[in-house]
Amino acid sequence: STFDVAGGGAGIVGLASARELVRRHPSLAFAVLEKEKELAHHQSGHNSGVIHSGIYYTPGSLKAKLCVQGAALCYEYCDQKGIPYKQCGKLIVAVEQDEIPRLKALYERGLQNNVRGLKLIGTKEIQAKEPFCRGLMALDSPYTGIVNYKQVAQSYAEDFQEAGGTILTDFEVTNMEMAKESSSESADGLKYPVIVRNSKGEEIYCRHIVTCAGLYSDRLSEISGCSPEPRIVPFRGDYLVLKPEKCYMVKGNIYPVPNPRFPFLGFHFTPRMDGSVWLGPNAVLAFKREGYKLFDFSTGDFLDAVTYSGLWKLVLRNLSYGLSEMYRACFLSAQVKQLQKFIPEVTINDVLRGPSGVRAQALDSDGNLVDDFVFDGGSGDIGSRILHVRNAPSPAATSSLAIAKMIADEVKRRFEL
Repeated sequence: STFDVAGGGAGIVGLASARELVRRHPSLAFAVLEKEKELAHHQSGHNSGVIHSGIYYTPGSLKAKLCVQGAALCYEYCDQKGIPYKQCGKLIVAVEQDEIPRLKALYERGLQNNVRGLKLIGTKEIQAKEPFCRGLMALDSPYTGIVNYKQVAQSYAEDFQEAGGTILTDFEVTNMEMAKESSSESADGLKYPVIVRNSKGEEIYCRHIVTCAGLYSDRLSEISGCSPEPRIVPFRGDYLVLKPEKCYMVKGNIYPVPNPRFPFLGFHFTPRMDGSVWLGPNAVLAFKREGYKLFDFSTGDFLDAVTYSGLWKLVLRNLSYGLSEMYRACFLSAQVKQLQKFIPEVTINDVLRGPSGVRAQALDSDGNLVDDFVFDGGSGDIGSRILHVRNAPSPAATSSLAIAKMIADEVKRRFEL
């Protein structure tokens, strides 16, 4: 099998990018290689399903621009394809006086990012929108929505295949190398000089490679001879779910005011397309890159994480936060206490343990969370033919169509397609 461009990873970013590339270059042959038997099996199929509006991100940053553009494109795409979504809105709620200045700063940031419809509301308006929610002030984001991102990703895959693209599942990439030229070849060398092999010994030939490998982005980079950094450290997020008879207590997304000292957004209430309500997530180190259960363990993944100096620097800087998260992961009552700050009526009898997701957190050797996009390739024969999307941070699902345009631009620039 020969392709002009082979993409590694059939998550939502990989599929959106493949779709964009084949639409721009219909005369070229494209493939997506996926190690699982199904598409969007990991981060894209285990996220909260929120269509974010772009409030949190630094004004002028790539994340801010791509999120605002991506949300508009996501709604437009879902309308075109008949994919159901709900524009149920979001309240970011201050429950303590010292959170109000941070909430107002978020409001200003959202305005600078051109987020539509934002407004600050008081206690009475909070209760008009969310009758069971208590708060001093809230930032109301009416254009925040929810969707099933796995369904969106599968629709991207259908678009890609209908345009002539090929998807190879159960194809775990284990090796990349340059083909050896034979004497019968022209002086220009082989047309498809890169060999990509999988764990079963099967191989494809291509001219260029674009990887969007999420939890395995650093390992694919190493396989290709490129830099191992930034490293991926997996963090598991465990959700609770409201019992079905209690879902009436939540109408839209309810989020806390984020604490800038800590890397994650904190416990929130998230309605789902199926009518359920997810509560959470926490954030704890996962001992397996695709470990969705508490006791899932991989010796290789564990050693990769704990021998990385960057992780220890992050842990030591956020020790109390990390210990609190581990405590809450073990004790349901500690998680419910967080929820009761916003909806006091929620009790331990109203919740069940729910699903989990694993976040591919890119981390540098100084222990800093890599918060922006990282593209790189390498030098030499293979490195010059590869674009690694090393980090496509949250809100990557919301931003997927906007990210895909940026990746397609980068591919054109690097490979002169």
